Amino acid sequence: MKIWLAGHTRIFAVSGSVSKRKPVTSGIPQRSVFGPVLFNICVSNKDSGIECTLSCFAKDTKLCGAVDMPEEGDTIQRDLDRLEKWAHANLRKFNKAKCKVLHMDQGKAKHKYRLGEAWIESSPGKKDLGMLVDEKRNVTQQCVLATQKANHILGCTKRNMASRWREVIVPLCSGDTPPGVLHPAVDPCIQLWSPQHRKDGDLLE
Repeated sequence: MKIWLAGHTRIFAVSGSVSKRKPVTSGIPQRSVFGPVLFNICVSNKDSGIECTLSCFAKDTKLCGAVDMPEEGDTIQRDLDRLEKWAHANLRKFNKAKCKVLHMDQGKAKHKYRLGEAWIESSPGKKDLGMLVDEKRNVTQQCVLATQKANHILGCTKRNMASRWREVIVPLCSGDTPPGVLHPAVDPCIQLWSPQHRKDGDLLE
């Protein structure tokens, strides 16, 4: 690391005032492969002792568990306590304002959970890697949001493209050739959508 950072300096600018250059003595160079490697090492023991299913993607953490009995809700709470202790021991901090509880079955009692001393609020839906998951487990709202985004992009294309020829517009929107601006907007996690209602499929079409 000393070799990587040799000769690196940094300045800070605040409200027009600029600091003197200072040598960088620690840290990770941006866009290097070393950063993700060290990050994986730092979080490799996050699931130690966890009883429920723990999923991690980059800096996001998701804890999942089935709750049919009150004691199963206690299991989730114990895991949340373990995660809080892990964060404290590793000098990390969860953004508790962004932590939400998603209850997938409306017919069951909704247990309340806390992370540290803060109670976690419930949410009717959660967007995860481009896929909106709600407590009803349908994709109607996902299809509506995708259609709104697609219409916005189509509007931008219409305003900024002089040509209306099919051989220009279709490749531009479909992703057959770069840049393909529309296709990536409507199909993230499309394999998971599986619209249950024909109206949702028609909406996407």
